[in-house]
Amino acid sequence: MSALTPTRTPAHRPPASPDSPAPVRRVRRGALRSERRGVRISAWAAVVVCGGFALLPVYWLLATSLTPREQVFAYPPRLFPATPTLDAFAALAGNEQLFVYLRNSLLVSVLTAVLSVLVSAYMGYSFSKFRYRGRRSLMYFVLASQMFPQALLLVTLYSLFSAYGLLNTYTALVLSFTTFTLPLCVWMLKGFFDTIPDELIEAARVDGASRLRIIHAIVLPLSAPGLIAAGLFAFVRGWNDFIFALTLAGPEKQTLPPGLVNTFVGEASTAWPELMAASLVVSLPVAIAFIALQKYLVGGLTAGAVKG
Repeated sequence: MSALTPTRTPAHRPPASPDSPAPVRRVRRGALRSERRGVRISAWAAVVVCGGFALLPVYWLLATSLTPREQVFAYPPRLFPATPTLDAFAALAGNEQLFVYLRNSLLVSVLTAVLSVLVSAYMGYSFSKFRYRGRRSLMYFVLASQMFPQALLLVTLYSLFSAYGLLNTYTALVLSFTTFTLPLCVWMLKGFFDTIPDELIEAARVDGASRLRIIHAIVLPLSAPGLIAAGLFAFVRGWNDFIFALTLAGPEKQTLPPGLVNTFVGEASTAWPELMAASLVVSLPVAIAFIALQKYLVGGLTAGAVKG
């Protein structure tokens, strides 16, 4: 056999050295490029499929909101309305009650976020930096409270708020929302506080700083991403709640989710274009908040995941 004839190499052989014949090196470089190209194509295909799955409901909201009411259930269904119209959005602008629901949602969600961050910050700092009897049991008790179905506690909270005259008030909504956001916020902030070196706190104590000054002047400023992540989670919880806002608040104090149902869903018919348009508009504040605070949210959720 001629010395110039390339020999066949097994697939498991290591990459060719610089001394390997040029044809072998070219073949292996081509195979490596093809493999990388296949990986990129597969990754982009997965992104497109997942993105389409996530954005399809949003597109359907938009398409339905632009469809005239008499064409909503037309057969065969269309991916885009034949005669798009903005009548549904115009109806929203002329409905003053929706602005009342919007004001209630903003007020309740902001108060829920502030109260949740305030309480969970002190609890998370206590769990992270102090050592006392019953600490671990209390931590697991806080976590276990997240496992109870929220609707299961609705009757108890309704009776409690009724006994203290808090039904149909903002206080009932804020307290009930905060009750269910605290466990996750506490554990989220605890993980963030764990990343703050104890030496930094000890140095502040040596300099004469009190415990409250250490928390407010050192720990909380360093934990800004975690605080923003916890506040955003609590805000979304208050913004999206339906069952508690429907049960604990009257028509004047109800938030957007039950308000939209009461406005556009009737016993005989449902104003689907107006409901979809309202749902699309209501989703915008949360989407904008997530986009603006994305880096803080990711940092707060991943804090404490890696030691060292």
